[in-house]
Amino acid sequence: MTAPVVMPPKENTLERLFGVRKPIIGVIHLAALPGAPRYEGMPVREIYAAAVRDAKTLAEGGVDGIMIENAGDMPFARPEDIGFETVSCLTAACEAVRAAVDTPIGLTCVANGAIPGLAVAKAVEAKWVRVNQWANAYVANEGFLNGAASAALRYRANIGAKDVAILADVHVKFGAHAITADRTITEQATDAEWFDADVLIATGQRTGSPTQPDEVEQVRAGTHLPVIVGSGLSPEQVPSLMSVADGAIVGQWLKKDGVWWNPVDPARVERLMTAVLKAR
Repeated sequence: MTAPVVMPPKENTLERLFGVRKPIIGVIHLAALPGAPRYEGMPVREIYAAAVRDAKTLAEGGVDGIMIENAGDMPFARPEDIGFETVSCLTAACEAVRAAVDTPIGLTCVANGAIPGLAVAKAVEAKWVRVNQWANAYVANEGFLNGAASAALRYRANIGAKDVAILADVHVKFGAHAITADRTITEQATDAEWFDADVLIATGQRTGSPTQPDEVEQVRAGTHLPVIVGSGLSPEQVPSLMSVADGAIVGQWLKKDGVWWNPVDPARVERLMTAVLKAR
């Protein structure tokens, strides 16, 4: 099946950002930030210091990119309710990481905080933002979420941040897709390209849950954009997934004992990157 041509061709964003085949993006899950329900008064400098330690471990282990996420802020606020304190602390955390390592950085502002994420990216010169619902809509844990593309791309243009790439999920995890049940994953991938994403993401059902190779293939069938894995990659899955995907975002598996709130484990980073290098 050949994907329909819905937009003029653009450069391969993964090649521009990373300069390697099948890049691996390691994730830093920040502890709860001020304003979040689980924040208990930890000095913010300690949150940033933990992020820097994880960043150095990831960089020394050879990952190609690092993505910072306010993962500890659950239950996540809806996009319109993301506060100034979240944006400012996420900015400070990203700047601390950027200053500590030479590895390209990006970020996720959850839940679906495309515009706050772009503001942070512009401030810290991050290279990309991940947006979970870019086109169409779905029922998330936070309720009904619309695709962010229209407003986000106008905002990106207004702040002069067109060099910040959009990594957009297709058939995003943590939600129900009854609204788009009459549209295949392949059609939804085409929608995301039509709404001018730069890279598409295929995921499992939850953080750390394996992405299935057929999910990657269904996304790829609908797009001419690069397609990467967004959850659940382990060394054992590298041969099957990296044969069909153009790269991967890896978070939970790289943590001590495979628990997302633990520090990054250097031995796990080495093990995963060894498997990836063999597959490239």
